[in-house]
Amino acid sequence: MSAERPSLPPVRLHTEAELARDALAAPLLARAVRLARWAGPGTRVGAGGELVDAQLPAAAEHLGLGDDEDGAAYASEAWRLAVDTGLVDFEDPDDESAGDGAGGEAEGTVTVGENLALLTSGSPGDVLSIWLDGLEAVHADATAPAFDDFADLIGEDGSVDFDALDWDPEEEAEFLDGVLTNLYLLTLSEAGPADGPVPLPALAASMVVPEDMAEPTDDVLEQVSEAMMRLDDQFRVLEPIGIVAYTPVDEALLTEEGEEATPPADDEDVTRYGMVRLTPLGLYGIRERMLEAGVDAPAVGDLVDKGADILLDGIAYYPEEAARTEVGLWLARHGTEGAESAAAELLGAARGADPRAPLRRLHCQQALALVGPEAEPAVRAVLGDPELGGLARVWLAERGAADVPAPPESMIFWLAVDTIAAQLDADGDLDELQELVEGLSGRHSGFFDQVWRVEHPATPEVLEAMGRLHRDRKIAKEARKAAFKARSRAKG
Repeated sequence: MSAERPSLPPVRLHTEAELARDALAAPLLARAVRLARWAGPGTRVGAGGELVDAQLPAAAEHLGLGDDEDGAAYASEAWRLAVDTGLVDFEDPDDESAGDGAGGEAEGTVTVGENLALLTSGSPGDVLSIWLDGLEAVHADATAPAFDDFADLIGEDGSVDFDALDWDPEEEAEFLDGVLTNLYLLTLSEAGPADGPVPLPALAASMVVPEDMAEPTDDVLEQVSEAMMRLDDQFRVLEPIGIVAYTPVDEALLTEEGEEATPPADDEDVTRYGMVRLTPLGLYGIRERMLEAGVDAPAVGDLVDKGADILLDGIAYYPEEAARTEVGLWLARHGTEGAESAAAELLGAARGADPRAPLRRLHCQQALALVGPEAEPAVRAVLGDPELGGLARVWLAERGAADVPAPPESMIFWLAVDTIAAQLDADGDLDELQELVEGLSGRHSGFFDQVWRVEHPATPEVLEAMGRLHRDRKIAKEARKAAFKARSRAKG
């Protein structure tokens, strides 16, 4: 069994039904749906499926944006999304119809796309699949180059000079994906913003400032400023698809070259420099993109239908609350009637002498704490097991069970080594680990005279760690001597 650390912490996602409702409420997709239902045989589109300019005012009017100066642009964006997500289909103009449109331009025909019906009659999964197609299209738009005059890029032979754009599509996509991944991590981090927004300067700095740089140089700060402006444009494009909630950079801070920016009234008001937060739909969308790219991005609930061995390995490095929730879902699937068999399966999966076994046993003990009294027969069945007998006694004692046999001394010391080994593997809080080490060693007289003899694969490593962690120098020295004896014994 493998317990490789996941590259990302587990995410707690909303249900598919909730996410599908959020997707349908996303402004850009909602507009695309309205235009798809508005379209008909008389809808005029160009060779690429785009609405011809003459149709844009009517489309904007249908969206209630007729009086908005950007209404035509919003209508054009929504129509492109309708095409990209299959809400409408179009056929390019044939040779015979070439030149039939206004101004002599060839025009195509529009039909209802199959996906339009799926938004109302399909499953939540169908809705989310269509939304993900839309996210992909919007992501591409967000990384597309900006230019003032497209005509300047067209050569004499009619070809587009992409080199003049100074644009690398892979680099742009990688930059935006890196930013979204950092935002995802900040959202899931225990020390992160939780449901709060992230200041845009901090997000830009996470992509630019080297981790080992204590004080950013002027050159690096200028790069951060450039990255902020780049992200400001990109998040403005991404927000309408529902992936982020975004407060843009204050327009008063945006200046043309050679102009002076309006000084902020409050230097401490970081919100003026842009604030961004991933929505629940955004968490889902970014995770789906990462999974598509082969990134290990676990979600709480992934292990609910797996065996106990996969469960215990899977939650090995989960945060405590996420691990507890995952186990709770796993146990709920077994129900009260299956509690005894679930406990037996957990105990069976906790056995082993491999390096990850102590952590499995720790999580098994924590999982059993969530099981009711129905598990008692399964727990009593392992009282004589040298690896599981200790945690079985702890479980029974915590529930005030009668007739719990006292553990032999060898089991007490074995359990002490196993417990510390698990905590070392879990990279727990240093203060808590020190308290555990000092508590266990102080509970038994002559602890180190006995513990080096324990038949546990991790005994030498545990004793070395106790020598490093114990704050009493005399006892720490005893631990190091015991570690030397344990290593010598293992070699002999």
